[in-house]
Amino acid sequence: MRARLRFKLPANLLLLPALVATFVAGAFVSPVFLNPSNIVDNIAGSSAPLALLSLGLTLILLTDNFDLSLQSTVGFAPMLAGLLMVPSEFGGVGANLNPFLGFVIALVLGAGIGAFNAMLIVKVGLNGFMVTLSMLIVVSGLTLGFSNGRTVSPLPDSFTYLGNTHWLGVPVSVWLVGAISLVIGGFLRYHRIGRSIYAIGGNLEAARASGISVDRIRVGVFVVGGALAALGGIVISGITSAVTANQGNNMIFSAFAAVVIGGVSLQGGKGTVLGVLSGVLLLGAITNVLTLAQVSSFWIDAIYGVVILLALLVGRIGGKGHV
Repeated sequence: MRARLRFKLPANLLLLPALVATFVAGAFVSPVFLNPSNIVDNIAGSSAPLALLSLGLTLILLTDNFDLSLQSTVGFAPMLAGLLMVPSEFGGVGANLNPFLGFVIALVLGAGIGAFNAMLIVKVGLNGFMVTLSMLIVVSGLTLGFSNGRTVSPLPDSFTYLGNTHWLGVPVSVWLVGAISLVIGGFLRYHRIGRSIYAIGGNLEAARASGISVDRIRVGVFVVGGALAALGGIVISGITSAVTANQGNNMIFSAFAAVVIGGVSLQGGKGTVLGVLSGVLLLGAITNVLTLAQVSSFWIDAIYGVVILLALLVGRIGGKGHV
């Protein structure tokens, strides 16, 4: 039998033609597109919150789990922190909490929601889809309930720092994403627990039989994923200098689009940080091109869906296995 040769390319290389095509299209749509400030601020800077959420989702997906409630955490964590920081005359509860403590509380809330999900899924054995869907609804309801549907503002300058400050002409949020990506990428590649995450997603029972602390690691990725979602929410709040009652709505769909485009397997065990960042960058560039072309924002979700389907087809043709 004649052997067949299959060429496998990393997801980020498969995305390169799409990125080039998008940038070429953007240059034709508007001369503003290739302006450095547009690329740095409107594409990279605006995509930073999605990148943080997508990195958190990736860690969970690599273990063959998922968390739909991450998008609710994006709004709930900074909302509750904002209510504790903002004076009562502006709609806060009057606690006048120190912004640093507010930042910590937001991260702890995100991690706590992730831990709660993990306990129900990993320890109790409930269905992950139903648990995280239920938590999405619960946490979204809590956000609306605590805020009474109002926008919380103005937030303290130190709390919004990550979203509205530049270092060397580049948004702090972009530096933050870069630093976290390096840490996560290095951890997954070189640390024993990072390699165990891939092993768990590849074959749960084999990983358990080899002595890997499967349950502890699965809980851990939910906790880190929740904290990263909260951090993404803080960055959004910094960009807008406020927390809206619907912050994070539908963001999970964009995150799934980014990770699938970036080559992360929905069956676990496959995916890279560089691929995810490439997916986020592609979505950010597409959104920017559509905005400059004055395409209605109502079409963007539909276009994201088409992009996901194309990514699935490219993944199959490119020989990456099932996505």
